[in-house]
Amino acid sequence: MGIFDSLKRTVESTLKKEASKAVNNAVQSVGKGKNRSESFTFATLPTNVDELQTLPEASLDSAFKTTALTIVALCRYEHSPDEAIEMLNFLKGPAEVSTYEKQFIRERLTGKMYKARSFFAGATPQNGYTPTVPYTVTVSETPYSFDEDNWATLYVSSGGSDNPRPIKLRKKPSTGQWFLNDIQCLADIRIPVEEDPWA
Repeated sequence: MGIFDSLKRTVESTLKKEASKAVNNAVQSVGKGKNRSESFTFATLPTNVDELQTLPEASLDSAFKTTALTIVALCRYEHSPDEAIEMLNFLKGPAEVSTYEKQFIRERLTGKMYKARSFFAGATPQNGYTPTVPYTVTVSETPYSFDEDNWATLYVSSGGSDNPRPIKLRKKPSTGQWFLNDIQCLADIRIPVEEDPWA
């Protein structure tokens, strides 16, 4: 009886070790090759939807391109909210920017127009979120970005935040294009040093 108990314990121990090893390997392989980033550079920023549509990224054939153009469109809001909304409408595809979304964008950006600029390289609280030119925005994915068919959540990093901010997209299978679904990247960030009484 003792020999069988000992043998049983050895087999159980070996099985547990192998199972643990298999789980660790699976966890490590999740997302391999799925933490990609793409950078997009713009010599100038478009001022209206026609200019936006001339950019190569306006093909919207990747979620990364649509995300980058969302940041570009949001930057226009500072000078012309109407033109910014027109650009966002183009990026929304079959949908349009809803009344709720317009209000949300207005609330998030009014008095804090630097938020949109903060996603470009070189923009920091210290320089009032002035990006380096040409304008470069980097878009990143996580292992879970494309978990659901025809949906994606990609991320942009702000010079005023420690964590990347999400933008949700939806693919139209008939055209293969990715359209903007939800702007989730406009939470508050560190205010520019020049506006900070405690700086």
